[in-house]
Amino acid sequence: MSTPVISARGHARLVAELDHLWRVERRQVVQAVADAAALGDRSENAEYIYGKRRLREIDRRIRYLQKRLGDLKVVREAPKNQTIVYFGAQITLYYPDEDREQSVCLVGADEIDPSAGYISIDSPLAKAVLGKPLDTEITLHLPTEDGKPRRVLAEIIAITYPTELHQA
Repeated sequence: MSTPVISARGHARLVAELDHLWRVERRQVVQAVADAAALGDRSENAEYIYGKRRLREIDRRIRYLQKRLGDLKVVREAPKNQTIVYFGAQITLYYPDEDREQSVCLVGADEIDPSAGYISIDSPLAKAVLGKPLDTEITLHLPTEDGKPRRVLAEIIAITYPTELHQA
């Protein structure tokens, strides 16, 4: 089970998706299904069959979003102490053994986007850095192909809290 938190920006995106599904997409599909049903034999009518399937997918997503939005705690402000890693932090890690840096932002499960550097607050990396101050060294246990965890050292070299996450 994921931690039920989301940024204000992520919450606004889910609300917009729910609104679009309910007000636009569902209405279009219902009309398309009605039009296809009016053509006659529904058992061999691909438009009718596909439309009903799509309608079930939309309804399933609407139910999920309605329940999920009710369960989420929206984080609208950055923490007072911005030298410690909390939800919404954009952190930069330095890996001395590999001489490389990695920047990630800790977000809720509904906002994950690895290509943009948004990782879940429930990920192993996030759990390793949560509550840690700047310049802290951490040890990560990464999986390998042979199944034995590999220990990797990293240092938190930057912590920021992007304002766009807290604005809707």
